[in-house]
Parts: sequence; structure tokens; C-alpha cells
Amino acid sequence: MSAEPIVTAVDLNDEGRVWCWCCGSTDSPDRMVHLGDHPEVHLCLQCAHFVHQQAWEIEDVGKHGPAAFARDQFRNLRAEVIRRGWHHNKLMGGKLRWLGKYLP
Repeated sequence: MSAEPIVTAVDLNDEGRVWCWCCGSTDSPDRMVHLGDHPEVHLCLQCAHFVHQQAWEIEDVGKHGPAAFARDQFRNLRAEVIRRGWHHNKLMGGKLRWLGKYLP
């Protein structure tokens, strides 16, 4: 993934921004994650973080060590917080969303 992304005129919209292939949001090309052999694929930072978490979860499927167990518990806790809607709470929602960026 060391290749510099090639942004073509087809990839750019009217303001010189590109769109995320996952969620469809637009941003400047230098604020997007590009896939190595596919410079036409752009992911916004939020979707790139999500993809990273999904990859980590797939890697942990066959692991049974204490670190994998702890990451699995954090994932379960995150799912419960989202299910209850606590991440939208006025008092603690911002703190939970901030914390979620740094937990597996």
C-alpha cells in the first residue's frame, strides 16, 4: 500500500472531492484511505476504522488467548451500549463515542 493513489477525473465530483465506496460520503482525496492495487477505491476515515475493527474480529475467531477474550468482551460491551442507545445520551454519549475509537 505504498503506491500513491491516482485520482482520475471520473473519481472527482464538482468540487474536486471523491466519494467513499462504503457510505457514499465525499471528502478531499488526501483525507481518504486508498487500497493499494485499486487506487479508484476510496474509504472515508470512519469506514476505514470500521473495516479495521471487522478485520480484527475475523482474526480473533480462531484465537483463545486472554487478549482475544478481552477484545471480544469489549465488542460485546460496545454492542450492548449501541443496543441501549447510550452512545446518543447527552451526558455520557460523547465520552462513550470517544472511548470507542480507542478500544478494539
